[in-house]
Amino acid sequence: MQKGYPRPQMVRENWTDLNGVWNFLFDDQNAGEKQKWSECFPAETQKITVPFTYETQLSGIHDTSFHPVVWYEREFTVSRTEKRQILHFEGVDHDAKVWVNGQFAGMHAGAYARFSLDITDYMIEGTNTITVRAEDSVSCSQPRGKQRWRDESFGCWYVQTTGIWKTVWLEEVPQLYMETCRMTADFDNAKVLFEIKLNKKPADACRLNCRISMDGEETVACEVRAGSEYIMFDVCVADADTPWQMVPWSPQNPRLYDVKLTLSDGEGTDEAESYFGMRKIHIENGQILLNNVPLYQRLILDQGYWEESHLTPPSEEALVQDIDLVLAAGYNGVRKHEKIEDERFLYWCDRKGLLVWCEMPSTYSFQEEAVAHFTSQWIEIVRQNYSHPCIVTWTAFNESWGVERIYTDLRQQKL
Repeated sequence: MQKGYPRPQMVRENWTDLNGVWNFLFDDQNAGEKQKWSECFPAETQKITVPFTYETQLSGIHDTSFHPVVWYEREFTVSRTEKRQILHFEGVDHDAKVWVNGQFAGMHAGAYARFSLDITDYMIEGTNTITVRAEDSVSCSQPRGKQRWRDESFGCWYVQTTGIWKTVWLEEVPQLYMETCRMTADFDNAKVLFEIKLNKKPADACRLNCRISMDGEETVACEVRAGSEYIMFDVCVADADTPWQMVPWSPQNPRLYDVKLTLSDGEGTDEAESYFGMRKIHIENGQILLNNVPLYQRLILDQGYWEESHLTPPSEEALVQDIDLVLAAGYNGVRKHEKIEDERFLYWCDRKGLLVWCEMPSTYSFQEEAVAHFTSQWIEIVRQNYSHPCIVTWTAFNESWGVERIYTDLRQQKL
């Protein structure tokens, strides 16, 4: 596992971290698009340290007042290759538009899930420019979590988060590549189901080689052929020399299987590394069971908030320290409160055996717009984090936040 790699369950070698100093502007008059800042960014700008938002100390700006529209710009250099270039944003709050060399590359709505853009056709050899416009609001129909919607902090609500607040990175892939890999452990049958989506349908049947190992020792290998953009297969990890035929994942023994996937279509090869844990979580007779054994959860309510960087972890070491402190205090899990944490956090919870309740940030009103925001963003989040064995609960709502009349209102009950 590469240190700091932003997407721990599909790791490739060729990637570039685009965090660091960017040009930055407030656009309180919403004039940037009309004035075509995407083609010619104004010369007089501030500097901001990405991925920290302008509200934070670590951004270098530390302005906690609300600004509805902000702009970013930075240059990066690439050499011309036959590979495709994928630009990833781990999190931009809330609506993002992206241009590369003045050409519109794509957009995304929602603060808490990764989005990716193929920017190959907009790039040139040598120096390239990325421009990002981020728009936020104080609307209570927008999933806010613990972000305030008033001018001052109140109750248990913190300063708002605006713009880029998670890692930005560039990845090089072949013409045919694996977009996503979803892994589901079939604990009772000692199998794991792989569901892999390719970026396009192969021109000819392609081959996917899957090698599974633990602690450097290969457990099983297989090869499948596919003629569509969806590849589904299951692999048995049972081993006659292993007690219970496989190695389960649990907080007491967080053992993980490593995976190497190699996709070949005769013209190129895509290689990615991943991992999974063999574990089962279910409810039976009113009890929660992990691997068919009753599970007693000792959880903390984890805010994931830092004074100097707010929702953005100040470093990966800070994430690890938080996990270690929770475990040292005798707890075995966290309910990550009103926040979708950096995926590196989930990686370390997988490795260290910390159970996680993944919780959707709340809206604070109930109407069609709020339901639409909630539904589309929650689906993205679950898809992104689905394969992490540490996640044992998906928490859609905190108490009745966003659905405050759910006890009596049939519309809210049917959400």
